[in-house]
Amino acid sequence: MDLLSTNAALKAVIMDVAEVAGHIWTKGWGERNGGNITVRITEFATPEWAVMPALSEPIAIGCELPHLKGHYFYAKGTQKRMRDLAREPMANGSVIRICDDFAHYEIIADSPVMPTSELPSHLMVQHYLLSSGSCYKATLHTHPIELVAMSHSQEFLDPHHLTHTLWSMIPETLAFAPLGLGVVPYKVPGSLALGEATLRMIHDYDVVLWEKHGTFAVGKDIMDAFDQTDVLNKAATIYLRARSMGFVPQGMTEEQMEDIKRIFSLPKKRNG
Repeated sequence: MDLLSTNAALKAVIMDVAEVAGHIWTKGWGERNGGNITVRITEFATPEWAVMPALSEPIAIGCELPHLKGHYFYAKGTQKRMRDLAREPMANGSVIRICDDFAHYEIIADSPVMPTSELPSHLMVQHYLLSSGSCYKATLHTHPIELVAMSHSQEFLDPHHLTHTLWSMIPETLAFAPLGLGVVPYKVPGSLALGEATLRMIHDYDVVLWEKHGTFAVGKDIMDAFDQTDVLNKAATIYLRARSMGFVPQGMTEEQMEDIKRIFSLPKKRNG
């Protein structure tokens, strides 16, 4: 079934996903099949979705997520490339329905494209967002080159030090990423351990850096999640460019950063 042909609002959301996939590929953040996107699309579902024949057998999530019961998500497919998703999002991803046992999901559209292997991490975070009443609906995992490079230094595995360094590089980083960047020590990609560690960090941060791997971001929509990542990686780029020029960047002073917090009334925790 072609869901987008009869649902203009859903199509707009999926086209945003495609645009972000294109940005990720252009930036070099999505080598081969690297990176994943999941967006909660339940608000666009029609009653027919509940009775649509599944295109797959029920697939185990690996844990029980009761708040996801009856919800629908668009998920990038496993082994699918961002550059291809940018052109054909429904051929390189699928719509899934969480089963009534809230421990399995089924693929319902458009074709039986198996979701990303890191879906458990995405769904665990989506479960937290729903249970906490958050308005955030999108999760993005990608491989921003400069942020990943910084995660290879023990110095920057301290989230407070890393966040302060990034905030000090350019005013926009503090203004548009006021919750900073959490850090998860290296875990096996796609593992429940990675999802659980990410979940603990998402309580306090909108973007989490997976050591020697990539970033995981949440947002009100996929553009929001991408922008958070992009802003932080710009700061990392500035830092590394300065170091490549032979000096440690001075960064903004504490006074200058406090001025930004005051002028923009920046939040200390997530709003919504």
